[in-house]
Amino acid sequence: MSGIVESNLDAANALYRAVIPAGEPWVHEIGQGQHFRIVDLGGKPGVDTLFYNAHDYSDRSAPKIPFATAEHLPDHRHRLMSNGGTVLLTIVADTCGRHDTLGGACANESNMVRYAIEKRHMHACRSSFLKAVTEWDHGMTKRDITSNINFFMNVPVTPDGKLTFEDGISEPGKYVEMRAETDVLALISNCPQLNNPLQRFYDPNSSRSADLEWTEN
Repeated sequence: MSGIVESNLDAANALYRAVIPAGEPWVHEIGQGQHFRIVDLGGKPGVDTLFYNAHDYSDRSAPKIPFATAEHLPDHRHRLMSNGGTVLLTIVADTCGRHDTLGGACANESNMVRYAIEKRHMHACRSSFLKAVTEWDHGMTKRDITSNINFFMNVPVTPDGKLTFEDGISEPGKYVEMRAETDVLALISNCPQLNNPLQRFYDPNSSRSADLEWTEN
């Protein structure tokens, strides 16, 4: 498990808060220097997240390549880099200590492959992302939905290089907090995966909150 670091900011002072219901997307701009906290309210893994340079959506997070270290598991101190080399955010606090940068988002097509053909029309995170950017109406399309981070998910890599989707270690109240190093657009899908064999994976009552804090210490 990566290091556990508490934030020195009080969530009661957040100037913006949104609760994201299970299966729903969320999109919001975060200004440079602002602190952005994702809180796991239900203790279930799966907050699929994409970040973009707010001034150039083609400059977007590339979690499978360059976190400021060679490790694939981000923790506090990690800088989230874009595909263009821009430092988008820095993780400044993390009380979960386990997130995934390799597993990607569930899609209608992958649901058919992993579970059953008849699962095609069930909701998936890529569908949630597309719904959000369509409603955002700033010119983004399916082409802009790329590799994402899965906050609170536990996807270890085995010694022979395989991915395993394990039960999450997050609990209600755990959070990850980031500082925006430039103006950023955040896009979240509160994962609607109904088919995962991990019984804790999906709970239709599970929600997350996204807190935005202007005060920087």
